[in-house]
Amino acid sequence: MFENLTDKFERAFKVLKGQGQITEINVAETLKEVRRALLDADVNFKTAKEFTNTVKEKALGRDVLTAVSPGQLMVKICHEELVELMGGNEVDINVKGNPGIILMSGLQGSGKTTFTGKLGNYLKTKKHKNVLLAACDVYRPAAIDQLHVLGEQLGIEVYSNKEEKNPVSIAQAAVQHAKSKGFQVVIIDTAGRLAVDEQMMDEIAAIKNAIQPTETLFVVDSMTGQDAVNTAKAFNDKINFDGVVLTKLDGDTRGGAALSIKSVVNKPIKFVGTGEKMDALDVFYPSRMADRILGMGDVVSLVERAQEQFNEEEARKLQKRIHKNQFDFNDFLSQLQQVKKMGNVKDLMGMIPGMGKAMKDVDIEDDAFKHIEAIIYSMTPKERENPGLINQSRKNRIAAGSGTSIQDINKLLKQFEDTKKMMKLMSNPKNMMSMMKQFQGMKGMPGM
Repeated sequence: MFENLTDKFERAFKVLKGQGQITEINVAETLKEVRRALLDADVNFKTAKEFTNTVKEKALGRDVLTAVSPGQLMVKICHEELVELMGGNEVDINVKGNPGIILMSGLQGSGKTTFTGKLGNYLKTKKHKNVLLAACDVYRPAAIDQLHVLGEQLGIEVYSNKEEKNPVSIAQAAVQHAKSKGFQVVIIDTAGRLAVDEQMMDEIAAIKNAIQPTETLFVVDSMTGQDAVNTAKAFNDKINFDGVVLTKLDGDTRGGAALSIKSVVNKPIKFVGTGEKMDALDVFYPSRMADRILGMGDVVSLVERAQEQFNEEEARKLQKRIHKNQFDFNDFLSQLQQVKKMGNVKDLMGMIPGMGKAMKDVDIEDDAFKHIEAIIYSMTPKERENPGLINQSRKNRIAAGSGTSIQDINKLLKQFEDTKKMMKLMSNPKNMMSMMKQFQGMKGMPGM
């Protein structure tokens, strides 16, 4: 996500490295690179110019503290302005009402129907709402079928009527159905077009007037960059939506749409799609996105994802086992499966400060753990509980059963022992303090 933009920002800040103070000359040079980075990311020219002018004004008017280098101060100012550019604070979705009504709009191919399913899943699992999905795309029968498949997969009811050809009537009937059956939220999926046209705009406007939604969302493919911003403006002028959803952000190395939409349309980005799975949906946090753009990672989101998979009782049991030196391959496998549930491994690694750049050219498959799982599943229950039993003949059997090599088995056994030692060490607060002091002492070393 935003790889190209992150690289270019980093190059821009190098101009100030080793400089004793911020001057008009070195600021101008840095901001020239920043503006070029934003334009290359397909950010609106007016937005890029206003951004760099604001940063310049703030940088020249601020004293550099002795504890902060000019480069660090410039990063801080750019971070503040990026956050402001993307909206400042996150904006929650409005689902109040009886029921709360969410109207989806957007072009065909933007991922609107898929997002409708994702949003239904988010409201059901995270907000604990009883959700109804409504299929109002009368032009594309596959859209109705797609929504039914998603609804069945997620355990969410879908309202549709293939006999009715008036989307306004279907939307009204869906809302009435939601009221009569006690649904708390109804999400209306509407038709898209390959391009902005008056007929589609009039149709969505008519649906909006008829059902008076509590929330109207515009869904757009972030990878279309400036086109996404222009389309958003055209839709907003006609239907005055409440918020934007950026889909396919995981494949967007530039970031132009995320950086431009708020300033051009003056509507907040509320959600981002970060993958194909139904749980690959994140609330849009401008400060966390600015962290990622500037290569600072996103530790808060990483912790939140971990907490979603966290089981307090299981964690207590695991801690006791670590203290007693009883950590085994069953525990190792359980931890592995929890990490898998958190999402794409490369995306998770990119949330750790400094790791985004290191992982840039590393290709990690979604099923990166399958070989490790195959090896563990090929062990007997006794071998999992007591890895010390695994001798050469057992290694041969496990390798044959898992379709791996002896080298793979040896590598996993070493990783397991290293993990076991580290977990034992970290479970003792005194050891943790000692490790932190060691890291503090290593700060001056190259690469630290």
